[in-house]
Amino acid sequence: MERTWLESSAATGTDGLQSVGSKVGLEIIGSSPAFDRILKQVERVAPTDSTVLIEGESGTGKDLIARAIHSLSARRNAPFIRLNCGTIPAGLVERELFGHERGVFAGAFCSQVGRFELADKGTLFLDEIGELPLELQHKLVRVLQKQEFERLGSGRTVRIDVRILTATNHDLAQLVRARRFRPDLYDRLNVFPISLPPLRARSEDIPALVDYFVRKFSQQLNKPIDNTPSKAMKVLQLYDWPGNIRELQNCIERAVIMSWGPALRPLFTELRHLPKEASVEASHALAEAERKHIPQALREARRSRKVQRRRCPARITADHTLLQDAKARDSSRRLQQGLSAAGRCVAPKNRIRH
Repeated sequence: MERTWLESSAATGTDGLQSVGSKVGLEIIGSSPAFDRILKQVERVAPTDSTVLIEGESGTGKDLIARAIHSLSARRNAPFIRLNCGTIPAGLVERELFGHERGVFAGAFCSQVGRFELADKGTLFLDEIGELPLELQHKLVRVLQKQEFERLGSGRTVRIDVRILTATNHDLAQLVRARRFRPDLYDRLNVFPISLPPLRARSEDIPALVDYFVRKFSQQLNKPIDNTPSKAMKVLQLYDWPGNIRELQNCIERAVIMSWGPALRPLFTELRHLPKEASVEASHALAEAERKHIPQALREARRSRKVQRRRCPARITADHTLLQDAKARDSSRRLQQGLSAAGRCVAPKNRIRH
């Protein structure tokens, strides 16, 4: 019998988990010890129905980890529904989560199914859970505890079977101390916490990430870039990346757009607060790129000129003839002007003789 994805990953280790990620279209890249621990945690918790709290700075890939957990679980063929609690106005979050009945408020011309019902038998991923309004948190506690709720404007209890995954870039424990987050909700969400390291803590993974993004954007933009100079890669590893993987991705995309030839030329001037060592390496990498580019540009210009001559010899000959004619006309005009000036100088002497 064919082994499941989870069994395959368990047999092959974390490399197996990364290959599963590629099968389901996930961009899970990394082999550093810090990231290896994360993959092992994902492998452990994925087959369960436990609630997972994914913590980490913005841009560290919390969404990808949530999708990996769902894809490796028994619910992988059921819906994966996502809601970003920080991008929806507070007054609309309750409607999005629980749905509503027709006529419950102005403009409610029909009933609407909420995210919990849409995710029934599957997974609901609540991103930026720290932004959830305090007045709604007690309702989420009930859903986590009893797997039931009521739509807005309805007295009928809806029962569901949903796994909850949450993510945040805030310190929820600090929000609890500040009374901005319910402690009972925090306890129910913090069953299995996964803390994603920032990119600066896993700099060993930067070369693999850079290579991936270079291939991706080179294909999208039809650019022939196939390598990153070693000095440029060293600068990218020395930078602390406050925007994490998202900032690195944007940096590589801009570099691919602006680069010429087969080598990537990162735009180091756009990196904020480069460390001193990285600044020195960046200047060396830039100088090296310029030394390589100037001869290459001259060769391409000469090659282009030769191709043009082979393709349009008559046009080039005609252009040369027109240029020679223009020079001849200019010389003739200057000669006539010189003779006229000489005639004006001789005429007064002739009048004196008479």
